[in-house]
Parts: sequence; C-alpha cells; structure tokens
Amino acid sequence: MAKKTIPKPAEEMVDVVDENDRELLVMPLAEAHRQGLYHRAAMVLVYDPDGRLYLQKRAPHKDLYPGRFDLSATGHVQAGEAREEAAARELHEELGLTAKTLTPVDAAQASRETAYEFVTVFSAGRLTDPPRPNPEELSGGMFVDEAELAALVRDYRDCLTPAVVHFFEKGTLFPRL
Repeated sequence: MAKKTIPKPAEEMVDVVDENDRELLVMPLAEAHRQGLYHRAAMVLVYDPDGRLYLQKRAPHKDLYPGRFDLSATGHVQAGEAREEAAARELHEELGLTAKTLTPVDAAQASRETAYEFVTVFSAGRLTDPPRPNPEELSGGMFVDEAELAALVRDYRDCLTPAVVHFFEKGTLFPRL
C-alpha cells in the first residue's frame, strides 16, 4: 500500500520593511522572525452589543505567547496585502466574523517589544454575531468590560499578551465616546 503524503502548507510570506516601514523584500515569515527583521501585523478589536471587548485565547502551539489572552483577532500582513485586507482576513479566519467596516484606531512602531512588527489596530465595532473561534488558531476566548480587563492587567498580566497590556494602558481598547 502506497504511503499517503500530506501536503505541507505553503509558507506564509511577508514583506520585510526597513525602520521607516518601507518595503525591502519578501521572505517567509519564519525567517523574518528568526532574523528579527521588521514586518507588519494587523489586529482587530471586536465588541459585543454591550461594548465588551472580545479577547481570544491563543492556542497552545503558537510560537509567541501560547495560551495567553490576546486582542480579538491578530495576524501578519502577507506579502503584497494591505493592512485592512489582512485585518479582514484574520477576523474571518480566527473568529468566523465579517465586519461592515474596519476603522484604524491605533498603531505601534516596530521594536523588540512588538517582535519587530509595525502593528496597526482596527476596530470592527459592536457586532451582533458571536465569535466562532477557529480551533486550529485559538483555544477560545471571552468578552470583558473595562473594569474586568483592568483587573486582569493589574493582577494577571502574565496571562495577557504584551499587545493587550500596551493598548489597554494607552487607552485604545475602551475609547471614551
């Protein structure tokens, strides 16, 4: 009986950029991470009708911050892809959601603390459809209000990704209307 071969997933390719976020070349994400090269990431904030923020729980097999709570949907901007396209793709891939609009709300410069990623944060706003976490990407998630997230940041910081802490402390996650 012939052995069945399982095709290897295509390597994720990203644009490597300089310190001013100008594109230099395309390479596999794993290699960009290995070399500590600048590249781009998109993150999406999803709120329920009551204004609570969804935090995804990263899968245990993730290279960075396995098992920690992260912003609603996060991922890398693929080579040749616009940031908003990456945000929409990640929102659908990770949570099975589609937003009518994605509004840019904040950004972070690439640094060692961001794993050399230029990060753009988008808001999907308040959605009525519940997140459907993709088990290949996530280990679930939960909605939190501002007071609950403040307690998590204060008492359980090691259970959160640095992005959650950074953007919470900056005031991005629960903007005043």
